[in-house]
Amino acid sequence: MSIASTNTNMRVPAGFRNLLEGLAREVLREQPTDVVAFAAQYFQKLLEQREAGGVDPVAWGAMLE
Repeated sequence: MSIASTNTNMRVPAGFRNLLEGLAREVLREQPTDVVAFAAQYFQKLLEQREAGGVDPVAWGAMLE
C-alpha cells in the first residue's frame, strides 16, 4: 500500500517526545524480550501514577520542551 506524499505539516503534541524518550530509555535499560508488552506495562504504570494524583508525565514533559 502506498501513500501519496503531501505538503501537510504534522505537529508532535507537547510532551509526546519526552514520553517516548522515557519509554526508549527504559526499553534499552531493561532489554525486554517482548517490547510491546513492556510498553503496555510501562504506560499502564504511568497512567496509574497520574490517576493517583502524582505527576502527569506528559504535562511534565511539555513543560520541559
